[in-house]
Amino acid sequence: MGIKIYKPTSAGRRNMSTPTFEEITKKTPEKSLLVSMKKRHSGRNNQGRITVRHRGGGNRPKYRLVDFRREKAGIPATVAAIEYDPNRSARIALLNYADGEKRYILAPTGMLVGDKILSGPNAEVKSGNTLPISAIPVGTLIHNIELLKGKGGQLVRSAGAAAQLMAKEGKYAQVRLPSGEVRYVSVACMATIGQVGNSEWNTLKLGKAGRRRHMGWRPTVRGSVMSPRDHPHGGGEGKVGVGLPGPKTKWGKPALGKKTRRIKFTNQFIVKRRGKK
Repeated sequence: MGIKIYKPTSAGRRNMSTPTFEEITKKTPEKSLLVSMKKRHSGRNNQGRITVRHRGGGNRPKYRLVDFRREKAGIPATVAAIEYDPNRSARIALLNYADGEKRYILAPTGMLVGDKILSGPNAEVKSGNTLPISAIPVGTLIHNIELLKGKGGQLVRSAGAAAQLMAKEGKYAQVRLPSGEVRYVSVACMATIGQVGNSEWNTLKLGKAGRRRHMGWRPTVRGSVMSPRDHPHGGGEGKVGVGLPGPKTKWGKPALGKKTRRIKFTNQFIVKRRGKK
């Protein structure tokens, strides 16, 4: 993916960058794989109260049905096109299967139109193919990893992400995630070989507030510039600190560093947590 840098002809253009979309080979999506998204409620619950702030407006894209399960084992497919997906940071690839079915998948790095893709335990270990973790060599970069067999990939699906298969021990394998966390995953679960494409996505700069509004994000205001009745950080003359031992949310709960992960049964599958040496 190339990045286009704009000349500073205006304040909004000064720090703006956009992708060149040179890898996109098809502009219009496959109609049979499009569905309308549910009506948006701008962060409001069924009582009309805002429970998620700073949401509203934005473009209304249609959802592309992406195949995260890759359950068509043994049926070869050909990459027909690389397309843009407004609902995710990664690019998607349109596959034409030998039986006539069409499906979208996440496009890994290096995938080109005309490539042959296969799923199943007998598939070759190459980028884009999906195999059980038991059939993947140790040290391989993988993405779209299942947590439960047959449920579909849930881990490592964003642009530029890749996990590494570290070891295999009986029924489980150790996988190092992009966050640095190492966890156990069943060797019967499926994973796709390679790194998710569009790796330069996180270097883009929106440049102006309007592009953020197109994504459905409304303006965010700091708590320290609010009044005391609107936020615990509010009040005071001029620029002052929060006046508390630690920062809080709008509702007085501890923020920035407070552990929010509850005790889950999945804790037993975490070998090393992210951020810890």
